[in-house]
Amino acid sequence: MAHFLVVFDRRRGAVLREEPYDDYRDALAERFRTEKAHRDNPDIEVVVLSAASSADLRRTHARYFLTLSQLASAEHSATRTAAAG
Repeated sequence: MAHFLVVFDRRRGAVLREEPYDDYRDALAERFRTEKAHRDNPDIEVVVLSAASSADLRRTHARYFLTLSQLASAEHSATRTAAAG
């Protein structure tokens, strides 16, 4: 399992940084350093997320990696598929 530091700009809706770590404690330490560096900007969100791969991370935490319209389209497709099922 990999741990990913993700720095997300809420205003822009964009990932500013994505960095994988093998050790959760290392990722968490970097999260705290990064949060401190951005403490004056409430639009910056810093998280550590765990996933088997970068592709899995993008699937399970799509809100960080897709635009709002892409998320809405994916939700609409999932709802239609579930209704047809």
